Amino acid sequence: MPIYLSQHAGWSAEALTPRQIVAELDKYVIGQHRAKRAVAIALRNRQRRQKLPPELAEEVAPKNILMIGPTGVGKTEIARRLARLAQSPFLKVEASKFTEVGYVGRDVESMVRDLTEIAVDMVRAERSEEVRHKAAHAAEERLLDMLLPPSRPVGFEEPAAADRDQAHDTRERLRAQLADGRLDERSVEIEVREKSFPSFEIITGTSVEEIDINVKDMLPGLFQGRTRKRRMRIPEAREYLVQEEQQKLIDMESVAKAAVERVEQAGIIFVDEIDKIAGREGGHGPDVSREGVQRDILPIVEGTTVNTKYGMVATDHILFIAAGAFHVSKPSDLIPELQGRFPIRVELEALGKAEFVRILTEPKNALVRQYMALLETEGIALDFRPDAIDRIADFATQVNERTENIGARRLHTVMEKLLDEISFEGPDLVEKSITIDAAYVDQMLADIVGNEDLSRYIL
Repeated sequence: MPIYLSQHAGWSAEALTPRQIVAELDKYVIGQHRAKRAVAIALRNRQRRQKLPPELAEEVAPKNILMIGPTGVGKTEIARRLARLAQSPFLKVEASKFTEVGYVGRDVESMVRDLTEIAVDMVRAERSEEVRHKAAHAAEERLLDMLLPPSRPVGFEEPAAADRDQAHDTRERLRAQLADGRLDERSVEIEVREKSFPSFEIITGTSVEEIDINVKDMLPGLFQGRTRKRRMRIPEAREYLVQEEQQKLIDMESVAKAAVERVEQAGIIFVDEIDKIAGREGGHGPDVSREGVQRDILPIVEGTTVNTKYGMVATDHILFIAAGAFHVSKPSDLIPELQGRFPIRVELEALGKAEFVRILTEPKNALVRQYMALLETEGIALDFRPDAIDRIADFATQVNERTENIGARRLHTVMEKLLDEISFEGPDLVEKSITIDAAYVDQMLADIVGNEDLSRYIL
């Protein structure tokens, strides 16, 4: 259900309530009720803010969230599903990829530029869908012109009424054949614009895009792209022409404006591994830039204006969700100003056997369901018995306890090893109905799980 509409329409009256948002997230993420509540409230507060008078709405800052919990417990998945639910531009970045100004690496403003690119793609896709019917009609007319060129050469007399009727009838017959797919084997020659152009960046000052010189605008003749004739079969030619017509119908200036507005009002940036930059200045080798990265991130989170090729983007109302395991450091190791910008703190619980059983079977994208669907494409019917699910969860829990705890991600490695033989032999199997029970799980995994050294490498 789309929540965000536009600056003028505001948020839809049918926007999801916090309880409904949590219910939607429950379909994909098991447990972590407190984290789901926090993000649901943050999303709802955005909707509430849209209903305020403009002068007051401008003063209401987003309630950024800091998620604390080990890897593989659902931090990223909660943020990603929330963004999809709200149809918001969403970007996941790792804090450890950024470096303080003056060091080699990505500058923090690039996260806002990347988010704007994502928003432009979203808006362009929506506008393309809106004009697709009109573009399809225009593409069909162009195809018919190629298949049946106009009968009257330029400069000659207007054809008689009978000739016009005959040409019209012939064109309509061709149109019907085109619609029925009877012309799919035929080919036409169309002008194709070559997309390739020299790729380079102008680096000025301390960051790429700081001055944002658009070379393509400065030297239009160099980058127009040459055209060449290419023969295509009718279905391929039709799709190409539809895309070309869509581009003609879409006003990229309004797309850019809508995208910037969407980033400013509905953007979500998920900053992972924030604990990796939580150390204070101590002068210990290469780690001296940690506090510098925090100070660079601070204005983006507080609210600043970033220059992008689509215009200036204000970050004041972008929702930031930060996450980290905080095994070595703790949230209080972040600089005070940054701590203050994440008023909502939620701790996510480590997952155990009971949660693993639910993760394997309950969500819409449950692992068991995925593997059954994958092997069903080759006619193999997998039947997972409850005792097998229980045993898989048990093994995953054991390995997490004895080696590194990587949460639900351990289920992926266990399932891959369990179904390794079936996946490999699948196409050649005579018996296409296979039951996975506890005995089969023990047969495939018991030795590996029992041998601690082996499980460290394989699982």
